[in-house]
Amino acid sequence: MPHKILIVEDEIKLAQLLADYFKQAEYTPHMIHHGDEVLAWVKDNQPDAILLDIMLPGKNGIEICKQLRQFSNIPILMVTAKVEEIDRLIGLELGADDYICKPFSPREVVARVKTVLRRTQSVEIISDGLQLDEHRLIASFQQNSVELTSVEFQLLKPLVAKPERIFTREQLMQNMYSDHRIVNNRTIDSHIKKLRKKLMLISDGKEWIHSVYGTGYRLVM
Repeated sequence: MPHKILIVEDEIKLAQLLADYFKQAEYTPHMIHHGDEVLAWVKDNQPDAILLDIMLPGKNGIEICKQLRQFSNIPILMVTAKVEEIDRLIGLELGADDYICKPFSPREVVARVKTVLRRTQSVEIISDGLQLDEHRLIASFQQNSVELTSVEFQLLKPLVAKPERIFTREQLMQNMYSDHRIVNNRTIDSHIKKLRKKLMLISDGKEWIHSVYGTGYRLVM
């Protein structure tokens, strides 16, 4: 069954161009041109990935991303003509999985979506009772589970796969973002803080991720 891609873009010609490229790549695209229509459509249709422009009539992309993450871990790729670092940081810390700047090649957009979808294929990792389900983006411990964003999952996966090993921020960053972007250390630390809280919720307050001063992080069994 083809993957369903939601394209949220108010430039109708650009949205149609992207839809045509996704059709050629054997995806099923759907277009929305107004921010206020996105949340209800996603709840009813459950796309496999969302291309989300930041500047939209009605709700903007940042607000939509924030509200989507309250009930869904569907991969989100933010699209914008703004390139300032603060926009990149805000978008990714809200739970976006990738960030695409205009102008772009439609082929590149399709390739980036393919990469994000590959990262969310089903993989199961177990370490000391902590279990990761990559298909559903869930971390479980005993009978408890918690949903993760795609970026949180990619950050946690190497830590769980190799417990007690120290990973630098740079190593974790390379695993999180396939395009080797440069992001602020504060981005990694912010995601780690959120992960710690989520994991503590399912394991009676156990702190799985420990900081190693001046180096990075490790998972403690």
